[in-house]
Amino acid sequence: MMDAGFVGLYVAGVVAAYLLGAVPFGLLIGLARGIDIRQHGSKNIGANNVARTVGRPWGVLTFALDAGKGAAPILIGGWWLGVLGERAPDPTRAWMWMSFGAAAFLGHLFPVFLRFKGGKGVATGFGALLAVYPIVTFPALLAIGSWAICVKITRYVGLSSSVASAVLAMLTMLWPAIMNAWSSATREAAGGVSWATQLPFVVTTTMLALLVIYRHRGNFKRMLEGTEPRVGANRTANRAGPN
Repeated sequence: MMDAGFVGLYVAGVVAAYLLGAVPFGLLIGLARGIDIRQHGSKNIGANNVARTVGRPWGVLTFALDAGKGAAPILIGGWWLGVLGERAPDPTRAWMWMSFGAAAFLGHLFPVFLRFKGGKGVATGFGALLAVYPIVTFPALLAIGSWAICVKITRYVGLSSSVASAVLAMLTMLWPAIMNAWSSATREAAGGVSWATQLPFVVTTTMLALLVIYRHRGNFKRMLEGTEPRVGANRTANRAGPN
C-alpha cells in the first residue's frame, strides 16, 4: 500500500520533472549569445536550431542540457522507487518511473514558461530513455546508431530523429524476445523480462516516438518542397531562411 506521504512525494516529483523539462536551455543559450532563436531558422528552441543559428558548439551544449533534463528525473525517480537497474520492475512502480521521464518530455514540448510553445523533444526524450537502465538503455543506444546512419545517408536531422524514434519504439517492443533469445543462447537467466513487465516501457516509448514524429511534420513538408536544410548547410543562410 502507498501512504499519503508517498503519493504526495510522487506527485511533487512529477511536477518537478515537468518544470525541469520546461526550462528552455536552447533559448537561454541563444539569448546569452545575443540571439533570440525563436526569430531565426525554424524558430524552434531545440539543439538543431541553436547549432544552425548560434553555432555548432552551442548546439551540442543545448543537446547535452536538454538530454540531461530528461535523464535526471528518471535517474532520481528510479533510485527513489528502487527500480533503477532492475530488468523487470514491479509494474506499478514501472509506470510511476516512466511518468517522471514523460513529464520532463512534455515539459519540453509544452513549457509553461513559454506559453506552452516548446521544442520537438528529441534530446529530452532520448536522455530520459537512455537513463531507463537497463530496460530501454540498449534499445536507445541502437536507435542513436540508426540516427547516425540516417544522417550520414540523408543529411536530414528531422527525418533521422523521426526514424530513430520509430526504431526505438520497435526495439522496445521486441526487447523481451531479444532477451529471451539471448538467454537461450547463453544459458543466462532473462531476469523475468516478459511482455507484461515491458508494457510500461513500450507504451511510453511509443508515445514519445509518435509525438516526436508529429512535431517534425513541418520538416517533412519542407523536405517535399525542397527547402529543408541539410547537415553542413551554410549557417548564415540557415539563419535567414526557413529551417
